[in-house]
Amino acid sequence: MGKPLIYEVCQKPASSCIIGICSAIWFFIQKKNIGYSQVGLSYDSAIEGQYWRVITSAFSHVSVLHLVFNMNALWSLGVVEQLGHIGLGVEFYLMYTLVLLILSGLLVLGAYHILIQKFKLEYFRRVTAVGYSCVVFGWMTILAVKQPSTKLNLFGVLSLPISFAPFESLIFTSIIVPQASFVGHLSGIIVGYSIGWGLIQGMNNYWAVTMLGWIIFVFIFSLKRSGTVDFSFIEIESVTDSNLPTIGFVASGNNRTIHMGEHSRRVAELV
Repeated sequence: MGKPLIYEVCQKPASSCIIGICSAIWFFIQKKNIGYSQVGLSYDSAIEGQYWRVITSAFSHVSVLHLVFNMNALWSLGVVEQLGHIGLGVEFYLMYTLVLLILSGLLVLGAYHILIQKFKLEYFRRVTAVGYSCVVFGWMTILAVKQPSTKLNLFGVLSLPISFAPFESLIFTSIIVPQASFVGHLSGIIVGYSIGWGLIQGMNNYWAVTMLGWIIFVFIFSLKRSGTVDFSFIEIESVTDSNLPTIGFVASGNNRTIHMGEHSRRVAELV
């Protein structure tokens, strides 16, 4: 008999919380009838200052199958939380999830910029990336470096040697799911190797809290500045340089307006 689910949840608290958050967001998006183009990450939206999409795109999913596939893979990779004896563990998992989330999103935008500006591939202007698999591919890669003998079990029927899993999964998903974001998955792998090989290191509680604080600040600031959400208690005014805003808090009511317009001709990429 397998271990009780509650035992598994206690062994993987961070993974369990993230799965719960992604599932709750999925139900919220379905209930509110929000389209992927309203929360996904695209080049044009980033140029417009909608930096909050780096976060919302990762935790949003296009379909229930997309959600189930990513969350199942994330659950299998939760073994990272149980490997404190080799320098991983829950704290490592939480701190470097932040790194994977932000850096993989920025790497995707950087790749789009090069493809559009240098190679004139205007298609990538219309691409909207949605899903948590940038982070999933990142953890898959870190585990492949740190614990190459581990097996990655998917849906209880498919077992992959973790050392080959990142690129096997990259090729497999690209063939089986044409809409899968090759750029997004590859970005997760690149950041994962950078962490696994120690090219990105030095995260501790101080830097993790500082990074989280900046993420929250930029998230709220970009929501306000882009006009997506009208935080009535925050006022942004121009100073001598119009590119350098100041933030002030003003007393007002509690009304909030959300403006989320559908972008025409968007192409969804699943990540």
